[in-house]
Amino acid sequence: MAIKTTDLCDDHASALRVMAPIFGNYGGRHGFSGTVETIKTFEDNSQVRELLAEPGEGRVLVIDGAGSLRCALIGDQMAARARDNGWSGLVVYGCVRDSADLADLDIGIKALNTHPCKSEKNGVGEIGVKVTFAGVTITPGEWLCADRDGIVIANEPLV
Repeated sequence: MAIKTTDLCDDHASALRVMAPIFGNYGGRHGFSGTVETIKTFEDNSQVRELLAEPGEGRVLVIDGAGSLRCALIGDQMAARARDNGWSGLVVYGCVRDSADLADLDIGIKALNTHPCKSEKNGVGEIGVKVTFAGVTITPGEWLCADRDGIVIANEPLV
């Protein structure tokens, strides 16, 4: 049975940080959890692409795209690569594209919105740094759980 964010909030409220409800569901998997890896970038998904080529080992990639609504940081090819390499899910503080195709992929994807334009490819991005958005600060190595009701962060896995 999948972990529910509502149950986590009921049972572990003091151990959780709850992200503001600003994200939509775009992947075919609506519930996902895992250890967090982070990347901070602005309108450039070069480093995101490289990171998703690595084994995900059930992790969740949290992408701080500075909330940009001017291009997409994830599309169907990158999401399929993430799924194939064992990533549990993606949380994008920015946009995605190819949304109809993303909905058919068995990976969790949360993002602000969709945008048809691709990002720049200039090799910009910081991997493994603290990121702050949606009312929380997230550190690599923490644990994230997401479903249709929201996204919660804890210092360690909760079940």
